[in-house]
Order: sequence, then C-alpha cells, then structure tokens
Amino acid sequence: MAEIWNWITDLGNSKIVALLLFMSTFIVIVIYLFSNRRRSTRFESYRYIPLDDEDSHLDPNAASGDRNKGERS
Repeated sequence: MAEIWNWITDLGNSKIVALLLFMSTFIVIVIYLFSNRRRSTRFESYRYIPLDDEDSHLDPNAASGDRNKGERS
C-alpha cells in the first residue's frame, strides 16, 4: 500500500491519475446525458439559452422592441 501511495504522490504519476479520473468522469457524464432520448432532446433544446435575450421571458414586449419605452436615456 505504501508503494502505491508513493507512486501516486510522485508529481509525474499524479498527473496521469488526475487525467484518468477527470476524463472518465467527463465520459460518464456525457453518456448519462445522451443515453436517454428524452433527456438528450431536453438538453439539446437548452443549446441556445446563452444566446437568448436574458429578460425575454420576463417582459412580454421584449420581442417587439418596446422594452426601453418607459426609460429615459
């Protein structure tokens, strides 16, 4: 057990262990997200959320461009 601990704590080897850990975690998350068709469709529908107008769901007039009507510059 002490030899394994010494091998892991070596800086060169710990990078390999961290790479394998993070890569396997990433692969498991991707498989989880896209394995179920309903879940996959739902996450694909979230694809453009960062590009949407942030307040469009709060202001019904945002689509027509009337959002700044009541504000003064």
